[in-house]
Amino acid sequence: MSLSPNYLEERICLNVLANSVENAQACYAAAEGHVVLGVLSKNYDSDEAAIADMKKYQAVTNNALSVGLGAGDPNQSQMVTRISEVLQPQHVNQVFTGVGASRARLGQKETVINGLVSPTGKVGYVNIATGPLSSQAPSGEVPIETAIALLKDMGGSSIKYFPMKGLAHKEEYQAVAEACAKHDFYLEPTGGIDLENVEEIVQIAVDAGVKKIIPHIYSSIIDKETGDTRPEDVATLLNIMKKTLQK
Repeated sequence: MSLSPNYLEERICLNVLANSVENAQACYAAAEGHVVLGVLSKNYDSDEAAIADMKKYQAVTNNALSVGLGAGDPNQSQMVTRISEVLQPQHVNQVFTGVGASRARLGQKETVINGLVSPTGKVGYVNIATGPLSSQAPSGEVPIETAIALLKDMGGSSIKYFPMKGLAHKEEYQAVAEACAKHDFYLEPTGGIDLENVEEIVQIAVDAGVKKIIPHIYSSIIDKETGDTRPEDVATLLNIMKKTLQK
């Protein structure tokens, strides 16, 4: 099984939630494989239960598994690290302070590990205090270049920029995208992204020259009745991604 996500034209890979193994399979097909399927560690009572279930997702998607925290919950950081060591997924979601532990336990460089940073209201600065204890402390605002260097030191692959709130932080996000491009780092915008704003959000990263982009589109494409991510919306997203790369 591949340890690296299957990027569209080596640039973009979708990240959507999977409500079941069947839903994961349908979304994987709809994205023509250019997707990682988020399964949240917070939904399981034990490491053993999470590992047993997530292996089923890996089996039907060529390992396109994204081990999630659960709404960015910093208290899930250690569980994500432990289960990722066993599962060896293509993608791991982490709070800023959990990146080093996850990379060390994975024991390889191919799996993408993001580090969660948040907007600050100041262009060029991000909040890196997103860990279990640091998220309860005063904001840790550092230049985006420093955040990228720290994540590289820890073996991280990408900036997870959350919460985007759609395009509410557009100017800040633009600066983050430019820094990621300049310093050869991946970018994962997430939070409040939907079928209406996703094109502009991804286009900003593409135009900035970001090497790999993994947009997270979650609640806006989930069927409220079933809890499933709608495969037809995933297919729409794929077409939008193709469009951004043609410009």
